[in-house]
This record gives sequence, structure tokens and C-alpha cells, in this order.
Amino acid sequence: FSAFPVVGIFFLACGAAALNHYQERDSDFLMDRTKNRPLPSGEATPLSVLLITAFFLISGSLLLYFGSNVTTLLIGLLTFFWYNAVYTPLKKVTALAIIPGSLVGALPPIAGWTAAGGEMFDPKILIVAAFFFVWQIPHFWILLLVYGSDYAKGGYPTLTNVLTRQQLMNITFCWLLLTIAVALSFNFFGILNYFVSGIALLMLCAWIFTESVKFRKYEGSESKIYKGMFMRINVFVLLTITLLSLDKLIKLFLE
Repeated sequence: FSAFPVVGIFFLACGAAALNHYQERDSDFLMDRTKNRPLPSGEATPLSVLLITAFFLISGSLLLYFGSNVTTLLIGLLTFFWYNAVYTPLKKVTALAIIPGSLVGALPPIAGWTAAGGEMFDPKILIVAAFFFVWQIPHFWILLLVYGSDYAKGGYPTLTNVLTRQQLMNITFCWLLLTIAVALSFNFFGILNYFVSGIALLMLCAWIFTESVKFRKYEGSESKIYKGMFMRINVFVLLTITLLSLDKLIKLFLE
């Protein structure tokens, strides 16, 4: 096991996040959710953020180049480019920017796979990447239900301006179902090694399906149900990733 790819990808993610803060500093100043970030609050200067970005970008690239392989480096740089040069400006253009933007979350697993010597187009990692792609969309739209008016204050087009909240909840519910379907497909791609892992995954999917149905039909406090579902989808993804990791680690240990 080499820590270089892990640290390299982490550094590129830090660089992308720092550059995003620079790019969206004016909009962040207008939104309650982000007005206390380092740049809008005055705790950092634009130049310092650009220097931090350069440090992480260069350091991460060198770590991936010398500690991994060129394929992993190119995937890392593509992720950086897609987040900052495609997704970030696209958010000002369309309320559907999250769909192409979710590629940012799908690429890192592929980078880890290639760093370990795997083939980039192996069906196993592609279905894992698909899971990371799909889950971000309901994750973001649930967040939009909570902070829709705040995004509008920042100058971002939002679906809450063209759809009713119930319509957006229904669309989000459909994406939640797709997330569950992709997760269940792990059982058909040889990703899980043990029967008990498949049962655990089935139980996780049954739980989040039940919570998704409750989310769609809930008629009480809007803020409570939105924030609750936001936490549950995050917990579901975290537990699913943990399950995949433990399943693989146990197999490596037994071998």
C-alpha cells in the first residue's frame, strides 16, 4: 500500500476547493450559508487563496506523477478541471449544473482504482463510479430544498424557482430510487465477495428506500424532513462505502 496516491488526490481536492472559494467569493458574500467563509469574511485574501491553490495543485500532481502513474495523474487533473472550469461557472448558467457536475464525484474512485493497477474501464469500478455519480444529485437537490432562497440570493438559478417544492421532492425521490438501484447492482458485478455483505447491502437499501418514501409523503415541518433526509442519504453512502471497504479488506486479510 502506498500513501502517495491517497495524499496526491487529497491535495488536488484541496486545491480545487480553494480555487472554488476564490471563484465564488462574491456570491458567497451574498449567501447566509457561506458569508462566513474565509474570503467573504475577510479572514483570507484572494492572493493567499490562489497561492494555496497553486501549492496543492502542484504538490498533488507531483505526488501522483512520482508515486503513482500518469493515468491516475490525468484523471486527477481532469477532476480538478471539471470542477473549477466546467461545473463552477455552469452553476451560474443552469439549475441543472449538478448533473454534469457530478462527474467530479465519480472520477476519484477511478483514480484510486488505476493507482492500484486496475484498468480504467473495468466494469466493477465503472459501476462504483456510477454510484458516486448518481447519489450526488438527490444529495444536492435535498440541500436545495433547504437553501433554495439562499442560492437565489447568490445569483444562482435554482429549480425551486420553476418547480413547486412537491415537484422537486418527487424528482428527488426518483433519483433516490436510482441511487438504490445502482447500489443493489453491486451484487451482480462481483464487487462484493461475501454473502453476508450482500445481505448487509440489501438491508441498507431497504432502510433508505423506506426513508425515501417517508420523505416523499411527509407533510410536517419542511425544514425538519429536508435536513433529516439530507443526513440519511449521507449516512447511507458512508455505510455503503464502509461495507465495500470492509468486504475487500477481509478478503485481502484472509488471502
